[in-house]
Amino acid sequence: MQHSEAALAWRIFSYNWVLIGLMGVALLCGMLLAGFSIEPTSAALSLAITTAYIAGAYYKRQKRDPLAIFILGSTGQVLLIPVLMAPMTYVAAAADFPLRDAQLASLDRALGFDWSAYHNLIGSHSTWVEGAVLAYSMIGWPLFGIPVALGIARHYRRMQEFTLAFGFSLIVTTAITVLVPAVGIYDAHTFTAGGAPFMSEAYLHHLHDFPMVRAGTLRGLDLTKLTGIVTFPSFHAAAAVVYLWALWSVWWMRPIALVANGAMLLATPYVGGHYFIDVFAGIGVAVAAITMARSIANYLARPARQSLGSASDEATPAEAAAGNGYFEPSSPATAR
Repeated sequence: MQHSEAALAWRIFSYNWVLIGLMGVALLCGMLLAGFSIEPTSAALSLAITTAYIAGAYYKRQKRDPLAIFILGSTGQVLLIPVLMAPMTYVAAAADFPLRDAQLASLDRALGFDWSAYHNLIGSHSTWVEGAVLAYSMIGWPLFGIPVALGIARHYRRMQEFTLAFGFSLIVTTAITVLVPAVGIYDAHTFTAGGAPFMSEAYLHHLHDFPMVRAGTLRGLDLTKLTGIVTFPSFHAAAAVVYLWALWSVWWMRPIALVANGAMLLATPYVGGHYFIDVFAGIGVAVAAITMARSIANYLARPARQSLGSASDEATPAEAAAGNGYFEPSSPATAR
């Protein structure tokens, strides 16, 4: 079972590069059309980190060590995805479509949500403000933690499905924000927390870069400083759902995943300056992304299952896995 799981996971891992490659092509074309450039040192640093993980995975493949292969490889892939998609959100903002803040605020009111009451509830407790900021800032850590947890549990296939779902979430979120750009709730209202004006650091980054990108005055990007400039749908909300789904298959991670990602969802409007409708849209994006990822994984798994089934009558599980491309041939004589 373990060998067949690894073989299927390796097949999906290999096809994940198709999605990542398309992201790279889209980013290159978008940057050329919109006149963006990336600071070379920041690009070199970001790519060096992801390359180290990925190179380690392919090295461990020679050693036939599935745990190390998938933890290193999946971490490298999920780190590379935001490296490509964070600047893509700037390309999306450069399309300069009409702002939709008024419509998003109207949708919140139509759904019965009182943003001021929500803001005042959190802002009246300094501990809640600090907790919300912490919860919102945790979006990056699961990119390291999820591959480790799923690897320890030997859920290699779920690990690859997570990479696909994470990538699809960013792609769909970025595509939608081209048509529905928005500055965010804090641009239209001044709120206070503990008697002092409140505006989160995350939102300040958005408020600084977003107008400049739309005006055409910001075209040089430093990858080490980008946070993504998306309001609708909320990618934090999408990520929280994808993270929770990815870890749900590991029973001992469920309480942690539920608390951490539930807190991130609750903190997203307050810290990210999002409308409530942004959060619901982000949840919808996550559900669609997970569905797409599972469908693609099922499609890719069918040939591998058939091959494993036919091989199992005459070969050991390890040999069957090798026949599906999971392990490199040990000698030229066995190479195909």
